[in-house]
Amino acid sequence: MPRAAHARRRAGRAVESGGTAAWIRKGERLVSDKIVLRRAALEGDAAFEASRALAKEYLAYLSVERGSSPATVESYASDLDDYASFLSLERGRDAAGATRSDAAAYARDLAERGYAPASRERRMAAVRGMHRFLAREGLVARDAAADVDLPDVPRRLPDVLSVEQAATLLDREYRADELGARDRAIMEVLYGCGLRVSELAGMDVPDVFFDEGFVRVVGKGSVVRMVPFGGIAARALAGYLESARPKLAAKAASPSSALFLNARGRRLTRQGVYGVVEKSGAAAGLAGLHPHTLRHTFATHMLEGGADLRTIQEMLGHADISTTQVYVHVSALHVREEYLAAHPRARASV
Repeated sequence: MPRAAHARRRAGRAVESGGTAAWIRKGERLVSDKIVLRRAALEGDAAFEASRALAKEYLAYLSVERGSSPATVESYASDLDDYASFLSLERGRDAAGATRSDAAAYARDLAERGYAPASRERRMAAVRGMHRFLAREGLVARDAAADVDLPDVPRRLPDVLSVEQAATLLDREYRADELGARDRAIMEVLYGCGLRVSELAGMDVPDVFFDEGFVRVVGKGSVVRMVPFGGIAARALAGYLESARPKLAAKAASPSSALFLNARGRRLTRQGVYGVVEKSGAAAGLAGLHPHTLRHTFATHMLEGGADLRTIQEMLGHADISTTQVYVHVSALHVREEYLAAHPRARASV
């Protein structure tokens, strides 16, 4: 058996035995709305279970060979459970017997259930990826979703804070304890380095290089990059590491190498980071603040400050510069708003 196939099979066995592949087990909670509603009908359903077995092969491939993040694999596991439910209950077949008509019908079903375009795109990406993998591996006779188009998703410009809003957010008073020091450091690093939530949550203490002024980040596809940080972020990190983190670490039963810890001394999860950002935003009058807004703001402020687009691409960890170019449009919109507000001839009607 080829090494890659053996690794995937081993990962699949870990799922069945309750091993480390928790990213697949999340899909077994049947979190999708449609599966939850019809869970009783799926108990012991042969087609449903057959589809899930094929999905596990694909999920193991994503984790072992592609190096996809646990968050990505968890999302795909849930999406493919939903697809398996649809095939069984609505089409009376499993993924091995699925046709182009079945895959297209699932895309229509997602729209009928009211999913947003971006959600439909992600779910169909999971379906297309699985069918492509199964056909390539010879596990099914044909790629049932090869020519099923993904829904068109209009490109939405990201939300960005103004320089004044960012200053209000970051310069506010934090609680005077170890959690306050941690939260300040988190906010400064998110804005100062433009990190994704998963990247920040995955950082360990040795990933901070104070002398060089860099943090080491593991991004999408397990690609490592070095991102610089400035003086304010350095002071926030140093204050947290010197006084606050030791107090949090003392609460854990076993030591952790994680940079950011929760109140029990364990690694702060992505959900925990979301909570920190949301609470910080609310305290600064920015209700519903999302961590990705800080990433967008970082990139836009860098561009407006004169940074080269390629430099921003490298710092953000974008594989394709077209992903980074959206910030050019955001910056241009800001320039136009400033022009219309400031220039006397711009304010006059035609």
